[in-house]
Amino acid sequence: MLTSLASFATVGLKSERITVEVGSTPGDHHIFIVGLGDAAVQESKQRVRMALRWSGYRLPTGLTITVNLAPADLRKVGPRYDLAIALGILRSTGLLDLDEASLKDTAVLGELALDGSLRHVSGVLPAAIACKRCGIKRLVVPAVNAPEAALIPDVEVIAAENLTDLVAILKEEKDPPRIEPPACAAEEAGGDTIDFSDIRGQEHAKRAMEIAAAGGHNVLLCGVPGAGKTLLARAFRSILPPLSQEESIEVSQIYSVANLLPRDAPLLRHRPFRVVHHTASGVSIVGGGQIPGPGEISLAHRGVLFLDEFAEFPSQVLEVLRQPLEDRTITITRAQGSVTFPADFIMVAAMNPPEYAAGGDRQKIARRISAPLLDRIDLQISVQAVPIEDLQRPPDRAGATSAEVGARVTEARRRQMKRFSGLKIRTNKEMNVKHIDRFCPLDEASGKLLKRAMQQLSLSARCYHRTIKVARTIADLEGNEAIEAAHIAEALQYRQQVLG
Repeated sequence: MLTSLASFATVGLKSERITVEVGSTPGDHHIFIVGLGDAAVQESKQRVRMALRWSGYRLPTGLTITVNLAPADLRKVGPRYDLAIALGILRSTGLLDLDEASLKDTAVLGELALDGSLRHVSGVLPAAIACKRCGIKRLVVPAVNAPEAALIPDVEVIAAENLTDLVAILKEEKDPPRIEPPACAAEEAGGDTIDFSDIRGQEHAKRAMEIAAAGGHNVLLCGVPGAGKTLLARAFRSILPPLSQEESIEVSQIYSVANLLPRDAPLLRHRPFRVVHHTASGVSIVGGGQIPGPGEISLAHRGVLFLDEFAEFPSQVLEVLRQPLEDRTITITRAQGSVTFPADFIMVAAMNPPEYAAGGDRQKIARRISAPLLDRIDLQISVQAVPIEDLQRPPDRAGATSAEVGARVTEARRRQMKRFSGLKIRTNKEMNVKHIDRFCPLDEASGKLLKRAMQQLSLSARCYHRTIKVARTIADLEGNEAIEAAHIAEALQYRQQVLG
């Protein structure tokens, strides 16, 4: 008997449908797996054989079983096909009486332990989304993956702890377990949260961070050691609005593929904050590997990528950021093909002035952080040492709290969402030239001011447009539809070219 079941392979952030075909012929009691599977797929036959025996099934002797994973030209990776292969073998050898119709609208994912229990697999959330796209009504997964699969409505999730229980559920001899609505991932411990009011002084820098959060702009903080650059960056996350439902699913997909999704609370509600050390490789930042996976810039999608000691990063690592900062995606090409991951993040970088670097070589730092990369950083802030009077200021006079600043940021984002309704952009930083022409007209005074600044500061065309975007955000924070000369002037203050 020939049996076909549906499963899914993870390709980048998406899931591609895989047909698991199992057939048997008279032979010498071997299991063959074909269809371009990696070592983990080939080892599946040993796991499946032992799991079937421990679950009480004895395969008939004198049969050769062939498993084909189609399409044959798509590489299959990992142990996620174990469960589909086991069910296919049981049915094709007559050990499991299930009609073909019951399997037609069912997809199967799961790794088998030798005792028949089902283990967690990555990429279940993208597979559930693919089920809905393909019209597959049921998804069979290990119990530990059930909350993740249940995030997608209109897909029935069947979950079990082991192979024996799953067979009983499929034969309707046992009721499937009730799957509770998945919880949201908890925010990090409250003790790690830094409030804006905890930062003494630095009003200019805090204003810049508020603008960055409101419009999604990139920031470079350059200042003497101990001025509070890292504190500002870590407080930045506290003024960002929460993820929308659509954004939550989008970010959770990435973490599912990377196998970083919390198993007890698979829906991420808080914007990612990824801290990258200057010793990190380019591959770890942009993603890659033999089987391309998401890197730090994709794990920071819809959130923040914090690069401390910015000037210490190798130039070749910094240069790989240029394309994703512009396009908000990253394409990784390997011999087997190309995959694209989203990378729409706010980059917050912090560094000491060049004179504090080893040897104080300003030219060396300037060569490491190229002008095209600096062009893509909208707000470049010089962070000065905090006066003693600000440090001794009482808490009740420390300035606005994160809740107060966050409320202004959320309102500015709401204005942008309304403005860009019907378009595929959410924030001011995402505008292209056509959007700028449409949504950011300049009056005569604003135009003259920006023209004069372009000539005096020798700004590039990219800087010209990015300055207008920042001015648009400043106007949104004030509730103004029109961009005024004062907004342009403030936006120009944040292009100080801190590296000289």
